[in-house]
Amino acid sequence: GDVDFASASEVAAAITPVPGGIGPLTIAALLANTVHAARRRRGLD
Repeated sequence: GDVDFASASEVAAAITPVPGGIGPLTIAALLANTVHAARRRRGLD
């Protein structure tokens, strides 16, 4: 849900803004895991 960024940033250890945020890192991790799984399945890893 929506969060008041200003007040949450005072008490949170870490916070990411929207848009942007952590989305690009999530996509990169999913792609890396997919490539790793494909390599393992083919016996290349």
